[in-house]
Amino acid sequence: MGKPTGFKEFVRRDRSYAPVSERLRHYGEFVIDLSEAEARQQGARCMDCGIPYCHDGCPVDNIIPDWNDLVFRGQWRRALDVLHSTNNFPEFTGRVCPAPCEAACTLNISDDPVTIKTIECAIVEKGWEEGWIGPSIPARRTGKTVAVVGSGPAGLACAQQLARAGHGVVVFEKNARIGGLLRYGIPDFKLEKRVIDRRMAQMRAEGVEFRPNSHIGVTIPAEEILEKFDALVMAGGSEHPRDMEVPGRELDGVHFAMDFLGQQNRRVADEAIGSNQPLLAEGKHVVVIGGGDTGSDCVGTSNRQGAASVTQLEIMPKPPEREDTASTWPHWPLKMRTSTSHEEGCERDWEVSTKAIKGANGRVEALELVRVRWDQDGNGGMAMREIAGSAFEIKADLVFLAMGFVYPSRPGMLDSLGVELDPRGNVLADTVSYQTSVDRVFAAGDMRRGQSLVVWAIHEGRRCAMAVDEFLTGPSRLPR
Repeated sequence: MGKPTGFKEFVRRDRSYAPVSERLRHYGEFVIDLSEAEARQQGARCMDCGIPYCHDGCPVDNIIPDWNDLVFRGQWRRALDVLHSTNNFPEFTGRVCPAPCEAACTLNISDDPVTIKTIECAIVEKGWEEGWIGPSIPARRTGKTVAVVGSGPAGLACAQQLARAGHGVVVFEKNARIGGLLRYGIPDFKLEKRVIDRRMAQMRAEGVEFRPNSHIGVTIPAEEILEKFDALVMAGGSEHPRDMEVPGRELDGVHFAMDFLGQQNRRVADEAIGSNQPLLAEGKHVVVIGGGDTGSDCVGTSNRQGAASVTQLEIMPKPPEREDTASTWPHWPLKMRTSTSHEEGCERDWEVSTKAIKGANGRVEALELVRVRWDQDGNGGMAMREIAGSAFEIKADLVFLAMGFVYPSRPGMLDSLGVELDPRGNVLADTVSYQTSVDRVFAAGDMRRGQSLVVWAIHEGRRCAMAVDEFLTGPSRLPR
């Protein structure tokens, strides 16, 4: 695949970004793509590995070496076909996926993997530019109907696959617009919502019906959906955020990250934020608790709103600047990751635990913190201990809790249907049938597996669609 000596001849080159001073003035994407010639050259770096570990690293089983080779040879349309054969929405993953495929790439052993994510995005964007991407309308209709609840990446992937199998598919979404976490969780500077809208147009042409403002189990009884449809797929995500039980948690100015991010996305879309308290970082000292992607998104959004300062705290140790490739390859490596949002302005601190949130007149004013250390316990795990005499305080006018999500929201659909849950609180269903404990009810995505990546959600949506298709009509011809 690619050019046999390409990885020796060409250095890794990735997409670049607009200057910080420029991109902070708007909420749009700011990535500067490679030219077609540069993308082809990067495709040439694919090594023709005896064992392409990138396959193991990719949850949707992208056939990466094949489309790398096709890009190198300038066969973009064929590359698009190969890419779409495993991934319904490569423009989503090409923007927001952390690229475990690159971590698994053989070239990552020297810390310069093939720019797989960049090439993926280049292929699909060329497909849109050239008009190669259109609806895939089934030759026949089965007469079977499926309700998909939740319009995030799992729900959308499941719906599109089922529509292509000939089933009548309706996607229900509780919010005003379709997209789930893609629409209301990921900032526009990482994923402009026009990217979702053009896929929706394709799916409508394929027969998918979208019904926003439809909260199943709240405004529409779940039992009514089961009466009207042959199958119900629950793909509502893992929405219950991890909270922090410390003194002062109730103070005004302490909020969950997704409330903040969702509000800003609605502002960008000229959508009403409802009766919620406006959350704005302008002129404030912002503290983000949680060192993951959601926390990083809060950093970038706070900077665009004009925060006086932004600090991000993480309870875990600071990762090494470079991964130990000999011990981690081809698995997800532990290393320091600095996002574009961090580069825009942010103080970061590790091994810090919050003891209390302090304030006056009902509003937050500071965080009481302590430094911690992680030591190996007798069972091979890690145990945290506070460092004596290390307590300190930092100023805080606005605090965002970005510590992840623990399980799906239960009030409404889950409670009314009475589906069985696993020990972690997720909907219990296996990865073969995707069926829950309730007849004709299926589950996919974060609602089933717990908080995860967009690429895993697409994987689950596709596999669940195959399982539903087999349940409705027998052996499925849908691709895995």
